[in-house]
Amino acid sequence: MTNTIYRTDFYAWTKQQAALIQAEELEKLDLPNLAEEIESMGASQRNALTSRLKVLLMHLLKWRYQPEKNIGPSWQNTIDEQRSEISDLLEDNPSLGPEVPEQFAKAYPRARRDAAKETKLPLSTFPVDCPWTVEQVLDDEWLP
Repeated sequence: MTNTIYRTDFYAWTKQQAALIQAEELEKLDLPNLAEEIESMGASQRNALTSRLKVLLMHLLKWRYQPEKNIGPSWQNTIDEQRSEISDLLEDNPSLGPEVPEQFAKAYPRARRDAAKETKLPLSTFPVDCPWTVEQVLDDEWLP
């Protein structure tokens, strides 16, 4: 029955699973789907890290390779916001820390591609390999 609710009304399923846990009726839990959802929650935190790194890197690339378009505080605000959100994400999820280098490496090619699209500069304008370290990129005081 819980599998049917899981597939037809996810919200109702989550309420049901929470109620079963609170009532300590563990034998009634939909364990396979519950495990899948918990894994998905962890993956969403990792994906949020990658996404924020991509946006941060893209704006740093634009800052460095198209400085004449950096008019007003918009890019700086985006850079600051992404750094702040990454910091909060890592503070709330310390076990994501060791994954930063891998997610950084995953985010950079996407950031490079998106920077080229947004700036309309040739992709070759932007280095194939990230020219900055993770520490530089995450440093609140650093700009290229």
